[in-house]
Amino acid sequence: MIKYKSLLIVFLALAFVVSFSIVFAKSEKAGANNGTSSELSNATTTPKNQGQVTAAEHRSVVANFVQSIVHVADREKGGIGEQVRLIAMQQNQSEATTTEAIDEIENRSKIITFLIGSDYKNLGALRSEMVQTRNRIGQLTNLMGKAKNASSTEEIQTQIQTLQQEQTKIENFIKAQEGKFSLFGWLVKLFQ
Repeated sequence: MIKYKSLLIVFLALAFVVSFSIVFAKSEKAGANNGTSSELSNATTTPKNQGQVTAAEHRSVVANFVQSIVHVADREKGGIGEQVRLIAMQQNQSEATTTEAIDEIENRSKIITFLIGSDYKNLGALRSEMVQTRNRIGQLTNLMGKAKNASSTEEIQTQIQTLQQEQTKIENFIKAQEGKFSLFGWLVKLFQ
């Protein structure tokens, strides 16, 4: 008899959580549908996730970075050119990993996020890529002083600032994802 009562309590608690998550998902979907027209009208004036990064934006910023740095490498042949080209190639490879992680985090089901929390595996991958990018920024800073051409120095400085701004956006994205409420996120963090 006691087993049946405890089983009934567990079943009712589970039913409550599932029904609450369904209601939450429906209300979130309805809110998204109601905000669609206003978001379209405000698309040019206020970005949806100000200060954060999206996968497409990150891809574009890194592509521009790589293109600019490769031009610097072409101007600095024989000197720092090959090292700059290597950094550009590494950052381009890093972009693929970062973009994939951002896509997976953004496309994660709202219900799963509500129940078990954010995608901590991909957030960890983003942190790892941030450390590698920070190291590349340090390398570029060292190479900037060795550049033969003043325009190369200016271009490297501009691209370093661009990467630092992108790093800040990714950091804001990570903080926002970690700050999302979840019912059992604390339990998932214990096992990871």
